[in-house]
Amino acid sequence: MSAPMQTRTTAAYHIQAVLSFALSATALAAGIAYLPVGGWTRAFLGIGLLYTVTSAFTLAKVIRDRQESNEMVTRVDQARLEKLLSEHDPFKVEGA
Repeated sequence: MSAPMQTRTTAAYHIQAVLSFALSATALAAGIAYLPVGGWTRAFLGIGLLYTVTSAFTLAKVIRDRQESNEMVTRVDQARLEKLLSEHDPFKVEGA
């Protein structure tokens, strides 16, 4: 039994994701900066933007860590099963 192939993202996809994030964060920050509101409102929206971004990064990390943990448990279980199957002899007669 072989381990399933790991899907890797391409460099182009990585660059697209980084640029998309940078563009959206910059556009939102510029929108907040040019709103016709007072400084306190602008500061509140800026803090909200930072909190949303850090929460998104934290959520992505937690999901990734949980997935990696599940993959590790699956690999350990797979190794145990392979060991049991390799040690099992269906033609062995007990007590003989």
